[in-house]
Amino acid sequence: MGPSDHTLTSIEICAGAGGQAIGLHDAGFKHLALVEIDQYAVKTLKDNIRSLKQWSWEREYCDVLSKDVNEFRPIPSGDHPDADLEKPLKYLGRALRRGELDLLAGGVPCPPFSHAGKQLGKDDERDLFPRMLDLVDELFPRAVMIENVRGIMDAKFEEYRTYIKARLQGGWATNPQTGVRQEYEGLGYEVCEWGVLEASDFGVPQLRPRAVLAAIRTDVLGDLKFVWPTPLGSPLSVYEALEPSMKLRYQPYLDAGGETASLASERLARWKERASLAKDEKGGGVAPTLVGGSKKHGGADLGPSRAKAAWDKLGVSGMGVANTHEVGEAKSSQGRDLFGPDGPMLTVKQAAIVQGFPEEWEFNGGKTAQYRQVGNAFPPPVAAAVGKAIADVLHAAHERDSDAENKPASSLPV
Repeated sequence: MGPSDHTLTSIEICAGAGGQAIGLHDAGFKHLALVEIDQYAVKTLKDNIRSLKQWSWEREYCDVLSKDVNEFRPIPSGDHPDADLEKPLKYLGRALRRGELDLLAGGVPCPPFSHAGKQLGKDDERDLFPRMLDLVDELFPRAVMIENVRGIMDAKFEEYRTYIKARLQGGWATNPQTGVRQEYEGLGYEVCEWGVLEASDFGVPQLRPRAVLAAIRTDVLGDLKFVWPTPLGSPLSVYEALEPSMKLRYQPYLDAGGETASLASERLARWKERASLAKDEKGGGVAPTLVGGSKKHGGADLGPSRAKAAWDKLGVSGMGVANTHEVGEAKSSQGRDLFGPDGPMLTVKQAAIVQGFPEEWEFNGGKTAQYRQVGNAFPPPVAAAVGKAIADVLHAAHERDSDAENKPASSLPV
């Protein structure tokens, strides 16, 4: 196996618990590296790659790096002769070279642009767009995908967006650090789209708008057209998504008989009624945006008052996150978690379903650490939709270029 087999390779920074990685994997990309600084998310990535059959390629060839992306060195250079990539050497047979990678992707931190934060943008120390652009220059991948919160599309960040586009494809822009307006040569890309995708349009039972930038190297794009993903159909409701898992949570108490079974039956029926009614109302019973929250602030819950009110209409208490059945029994928390007057709280697993994670994906750490991984994730189905659109262009470009190479030279006139 080697780089000539046209496997679509990718590197992802700020990988989190794997939402984008799962989506890109589903779209056909094979990861050479996943870079993440949070220790729990790193272990989540490593554990799933180690245990899940469908991730056998990554098990063999992908580095999961617990690293600050500012310190990440994917290819050797004069200043950094020792690159960070090790497992990819077995696939490539050598160090990764500039221009060889198919896709560089990243869900760069959202607090600088989030409506829930101070929206400091480029003045926020967590703004990693500059590092992402440096990596684009360093790796010169065939395609780039950057994901962020919808807030980055606000009018107040128009100048910053113009600068990022100019860095990628050339043009006039104001340098956000110096305030000087200048013409940029560009890094050799065409920004095919920078728009907002709504998660509920792609089978995710949640209102989660995300801003996504897709750029293709100009020599790769040529005369090809990038097609932005379109909605898949009617939204999936929380009732449809959670009904099987909610029944499983109540089942041990339904099996217990007596008053316990009666209470469990009544609570389950009440949740079904409220959630199914919401499904038929305006909004289709889709959940509000899950929030991961900050490590600096409290435990896990389902968001601010407005979000909690929306969850209440779906029959779910947003005041916290439920323990698993085993932990709930051990801590005697099921009265709060499952039988509370405001309805059941979601478990981490159920929050992951609402986020679009596959059922088999497991999360590492305590309940709060797990929930934050889920709440901060990019929904895998949305990542898959964008990844598929990018992959279609890369495959078409490979086919076009292969045909051109194999086409016999025309005979010269005598």
